[in-house]
Amino acid sequence: MKVRLSDYDEAWSRLFQEEADFLMTIFKGEIINIEHFGSTAVPGLMAKPVIDMICIVNQIDRVDRFNDTMLSLGYDVAGEWGIPGRRLFRKGGEHRTHHIHFYESGNSHIDRHLIFRDYLRSHPEEAERYGRFKEELVQRYEHTSEYSPAKKAYVTEMEQLALAWYRESQH
Repeated sequence: MKVRLSDYDEAWSRLFQEEADFLMTIFKGEIINIEHFGSTAVPGLMAKPVIDMICIVNQIDRVDRFNDTMLSLGYDVAGEWGIPGRRLFRKGGEHRTHHIHFYESGNSHIDRHLIFRDYLRSHPEEAERYGRFKEELVQRYEHTSEYSPAKKAYVTEMEQLALAWYRESQH
């Protein structure tokens, strides 16, 4: 799939909320909370225009019961997709609009994603630096299969900064 990078769009928060409201009607009492994360959740940050969402549930295996429903509603059912304990649904086909990640309450990936989001929101200079890095990558890589792995080390390094910031702010 080709990399699509866009300037920040204020509509992203509305698109998140509309999808969150819709998912609550499908999953009824299964979802405890839904969070917007990733670059589209950071005001001012350039991003692939795909809304990343975390749905926190009490029991991850119960999400599997909704696979047929989600498929019938046009979502791609990707299962764990390389992350044990996750369930991933993708919406929009080749012009993806949403990635919906389900995690069981207490899964460490929840904190990792939300702390990174909050770090970028609280450090606009870091968000700007990250945006410039993504712009450089998109000049070099045309497809997400190359782009995503190329930014992995940078993101991991930024996540470590975010975790240190979070630990420091807890004191």
